[in-house]
Amino acid sequence: MKNLSIRTEEFTESVIRKMTRISNEYNAINLSQGFPDFEPPKEITQKLSEVALSGPHQYAITWGAKNFREAVVKKYEHFSGISVNPEEEIVVTCGSTEAMMAAMMSITNPGDKVIVFSPFYENYGADAILSGAEPIYVPLIPPTFDFDRTQLENAFAQGAKAIILCNPSNPCGKVFSYDELMYIAELSKKYDTYVVTDEVYEHIVYAPNKHIYMQSLDGMKERTIVCNSLSKTYSITGWRLGYVIAVPEIIDRVKKVHDFLTVGAAAPLMEAAVTGLQFGDEYYKELADHYTHMKNVFIGGLKKLDLKYTEPQGAYYVLLDVSEFGVKDDTKFCEWMIKNVGVAGVPGSSFFKEDVHHLVRFHFAKKDETLYEALDRLSSLRQKANDAKDVEWR
Repeated sequence: MKNLSIRTEEFTESVIRKMTRISNEYNAINLSQGFPDFEPPKEITQKLSEVALSGPHQYAITWGAKNFREAVVKKYEHFSGISVNPEEEIVVTCGSTEAMMAAMMSITNPGDKVIVFSPFYENYGADAILSGAEPIYVPLIPPTFDFDRTQLENAFAQGAKAIILCNPSNPCGKVFSYDELMYIAELSKKYDTYVVTDEVYEHIVYAPNKHIYMQSLDGMKERTIVCNSLSKTYSITGWRLGYVIAVPEIIDRVKKVHDFLTVGAAAPLMEAAVTGLQFGDEYYKELADHYTHMKNVFIGGLKKLDLKYTEPQGAYYVLLDVSEFGVKDDTKFCEWMIKNVGVAGVPGSSFFKEDVHHLVRFHFAKKDETLYEALDRLSSLRQKANDAKDVEWR
């Protein structure tokens, strides 16, 4: 048999999805894969039940149903202040995962360099490699996850074609400040670099932090490619509705890549989701309040247990520091924790380019009763970890 793809030979399966499978096997509380255990807004699911009977059920326009694109653009303009042409500056994709892949394949050539902040959502490095590009990793320094400005400019100076910016950030919960974004914007203009943004947590931000749209900064609309989805904002991660927003010459290329990747997003789901996109400001305030409550429940519980963690500024993840237990293999530790403590997290090493093995990512997009049960189980973590003998993770 001939050799398989060199490009993908070093790929591993998603560690996040692996932890979910192990969690299901042992009936653990799944705080690994970032999806909620509460229902989407009733208005959206009610509309979906109507669409199931009335349609549409056939292909929509490849780059997205017209009413869906118009609704996305109207919402985006409302929050960002940026004017977007729904016919020329948006493509609807099958989730933000495809949005990012289509964007990367549209702007990079084999051998191009792409800057990725570390820690990073695990797909980013894979997206660069699948596009034939070479990732340049720039560390975000804990506990505040700031970046060294000289180190970042050195990465740009290597001839980077693009930088991937997740804001708010998964997994560390960093919300980039105005000054930080301005610095990135100035570097992107100085070195003629694209900024590919992942903004799926735009509405999950904790006061006093604020989400600032990179496209809104002076001179950045032309070189920013926005990747986003409805998954987190409306608790519909399984619907796989995402989009790319950029200037027409970029979107024209993204349309073609998207067409041959997936043809188009699901027509009935787009029709139903328009209802959510038309919600007023009160919905987004309640969303932020709800996530602030969940954060306070979970973070407050970790504090009472005297466990070390990093405080998120946005998104719905917290990094737990397990160095006190002598963890040297965080993947084995997470598997042990699922089996012995009954709570599933994600090993931090899957998010860092650096040699990091003392962090575990938990997410807290869960009902109160789920979070309290998880905290109750985690109350035994220290004792069980300290008592553990001959474990593979130490």
